[in-house]
Amino acid sequence: MNEKYIREHSPRLEDSFFTRRQFLERSGTGFGALSLAALLGGKLFDNGAQAAPSSLSPLSPKPPHFAAKAKRVVHIFAQGAPSHLDTWDPKPALAKMADQELPGLGGVALPSPFKFSKKGKSGVEVSEVFPQLGEMVDHMAVVRSMYTDIPSHEVATVMMNTGSLRLAKPSLGSWLVYGLGTDNQNIPGYISLRPGGMPPGGTQNWQSAFLPGVFQGASINTQFTSVEQLIENIRSQSTPLTEQRRQLDLVHKLNDVHSQNLQKDAQLEARIESFEMAFKMQTEATDAFDISREPENIRSMYGNTAQGRQMLIARRLIERGVRFVQVWAGGWDHHQNLDTALRGTAGQIDQPAAAFLKDLKQRGLLDSTLVVWGGEFGRTSVRDRNGNANPGRDHNSRAFSMWLAGGGVKGGTTYGATDEFGSRAVENRVHIHDMHATILRLLGFDHEKLTYRYNGRDFRLTDNFGVPVKHIIA
Repeated sequence: MNEKYIREHSPRLEDSFFTRRQFLERSGTGFGALSLAALLGGKLFDNGAQAAPSSLSPLSPKPPHFAAKAKRVVHIFAQGAPSHLDTWDPKPALAKMADQELPGLGGVALPSPFKFSKKGKSGVEVSEVFPQLGEMVDHMAVVRSMYTDIPSHEVATVMMNTGSLRLAKPSLGSWLVYGLGTDNQNIPGYISLRPGGMPPGGTQNWQSAFLPGVFQGASINTQFTSVEQLIENIRSQSTPLTEQRRQLDLVHKLNDVHSQNLQKDAQLEARIESFEMAFKMQTEATDAFDISREPENIRSMYGNTAQGRQMLIARRLIERGVRFVQVWAGGWDHHQNLDTALRGTAGQIDQPAAAFLKDLKQRGLLDSTLVVWGGEFGRTSVRDRNGNANPGRDHNSRAFSMWLAGGGVKGGTTYGATDEFGSRAVENRVHIHDMHATILRLLGFDHEKLTYRYNGRDFRLTDNFGVPVKHIIA
């Protein structure tokens, strides 16, 4: 009995999945069944079946709109809103007004307790709280005229990550992986490294929203040190890889049948993609997250701290083709004890971030990697309204600073300015949408053309706004 006869007369799983209309169509002509058989090709339970080729994967590398300056992004998110007045935007006028009411600002002037000095060949002024980052300022473009819409941590945090205040929209990392794909199909293209619990806004910060679920960020809790703790259930204790591969191949085929006969379910496909990625990560992620494989001198350069381990993992991830890595470096909500609290928070990221830039440079990766640092908004130039004996600063959405370094950035420069007291961006103002447009441009995209159609409308990261800041692009 030949194989063709067996195939044509054997029960098929797909015959159990069809609507009443499909039943009538098949009963009348049979063409639907023949088409599906051709689509599946061969026996459904063929043990030799392979996963879909990578060229068909939505994560496959794709070209941008034009030649890119950078290939990947590392976003160091200083969540909590760092005071620009104490880090990257010196305001000597505040010292002259110490303990005096600032007209129109509703409070008493609070001069920075930190000294600023010129760093590098460029002479950009940097606060003393960043002694090591200051040495890398010739690679940075410091934007001193950022502003956002609402000075609320949760809202502004999500705004920084997704460009949206209300509607659940895809995150920046999701848009980049959607547009560019990723160079390594065995590890997520977008990974978010967070040291502990959920940040304000939770999973909204790395969501894919209406983009396919495969573009969502993978959130990793880096408070643990072993790979097994970092990525729970990374390995199956009961099922060998060969059997897992066979099971996944069957799931893919069942989903093909479901899509053809009933409907294409985005959530189901996202779940299957997550299964596929989890399978692939069993070997790739074990290596990427294991910093014990790094030489001692490299680990010492980053520092044996939570932030140091995060930045070292970030470098190992981009080396392995991850498109977008976000490092959460929070703790900047300083409403009191500004002198000691801000110095401590800055000290946690100063060495690791500086080491990261140096490490990228010595490995020849800095020119192709865009590094972004900043929080969700800034702080006031007056004392916090709570009247603390050891004052801090309140929230301020009208002014803050960010810096960019590496891929395509004009290093050793500053852009924009705030008023004499640092309370408001007044010169070359840069909104969150403008910053997102700039990042996309450095990655080779026209932000107005990187779109996704959803509910009858073409959506984009920058909504209907955004102008790239060309001055900081080399």
